[in-house]
Formats: sequence, C-alpha cells, structure tokens
Amino acid sequence: MEDNIENNIIQMPRIGDQAPEFTAKTTKGDITLSTFAKDKWIVMFSHPADFTPVCTTEMSGFALRKGEFEALNTELLGLSIDSIHAHLGWVNNVRNNTGVYFDFPIIADLDMKVSKLYGMLQPNESETAAVRAVFFIDPKKKVRLIMYYPLNVGRNMDEILRALEALQTSDKYSVAMPLDWKKGDKVIVPPPKTLKEMEERLADDTIERVDFYLAKKELVG
Repeated sequence: MEDNIENNIIQMPRIGDQAPEFTAKTTKGDITLSTFAKDKWIVMFSHPADFTPVCTTEMSGFALRKGEFEALNTELLGLSIDSIHAHLGWVNNVRNNTGVYFDFPIIADLDMKVSKLYGMLQPNESETAAVRAVFFIDPKKKVRLIMYYPLNVGRNMDEILRALEALQTSDKYSVAMPLDWKKGDKVIVPPPKTLKEMEERLADDTIERVDFYLAKKELVG
C-alpha cells in the first residue's frame, strides 16, 4: 500500500501526453482544464507556498511579463497547496508592498489533487509542498515541455519564454532549434531521409550546411 501511495504522489505526465483533466478552484473562479484558455497555449507552474521569498520573486516575474506570454497566445496558470484565502491575501500583500499584481489564476490545491496528477509532489523534497514545476500545454491540451526545479532554486523567466517561442516556431515552420536558439536566429532544417533528399541537400546553396545532416536556414515571415 505504501508503494502505491508513493507512486501516486510522484506520477507525472510525459511529453506528448494529453494533459490530465481537472477542475479546480482558483483566484479567478473555478476552471476546468479542457475548457480553459480555448485555442491558446497554457504555461502552468507550481510554487511551494504563499508568503515565501523565492515564490514571491517568481510570481512577480510571471506577473510583470504577463504581456509577453499574452503576445505568444498563452495563458498563465499558477498553483500551490494553499487555500484560496491564503492566495488572495498573498496577492493583496504583494500588490500593497510592491505594486505588482498577480492578475492570473492561481489554483488552490489544498487536497493536492492537481499536484499529484502532475507529479508536482516529490517526496524527497517535500510531501506537502509542490516543487517548482512548469508545464507547457498546447492548444490541443497536449504536454509539450516540462521543467522541474527544487524548492530552493528559482526559475529563469527568459528561458521559459524562449522555450515557449521555440515550441511555437518549430510547430509553425516544421523545423528544429539549435543550442541557445532565440527569435531571429537560424533554425535547423530536418535531415534528409533518402539518398535523393541527401543529394538535393548537398546541392542546395540556399542554406548554411555543415554537412548533409546538419543544415541551418533563416526564417522568412
């Protein structure tokens, strides 16, 4: 029985899986994942606890850059294992002290239902506080990228936005992204799959070719 409980706690969806369905109470009312943010991407992120220093810097970071996520057709969705009253008090406290307003829904996951569904509870870190997880969910509600951080290390907002834009660009142009790619950089074109495609690649002077299997190009449009 103990093993089953532990497995349930650390279970997490994998990249490419359909995001687990849930209905939850948030600071903007009840939401159901399947109907939330229709036709948009979702960046869902957990934090260990309200009224804590690292979490305050992170949530403020999401709030201050909310417009950049909106420009990428993306809704933010926070979560911690705290009550809705704690969430509201924290939102108001931060706004009063810093002027930053957490104007996005934050799930009150007191029963740990969503945290368990998404593997946000890591027993060797804490059995009652969610680690710093980030799930990138596309408009079809599929999990596309997952990031996990421990309780004592804050996330990098630039990397979260970079990864989101990379995913969307890859989908739009059917390309891959090299190391450290950012908007405006060249992208990797898919490698050839036949001898004919390989010969065509070797004869193509419109791309930056390292070898037939590694070639880059600039995006137009």
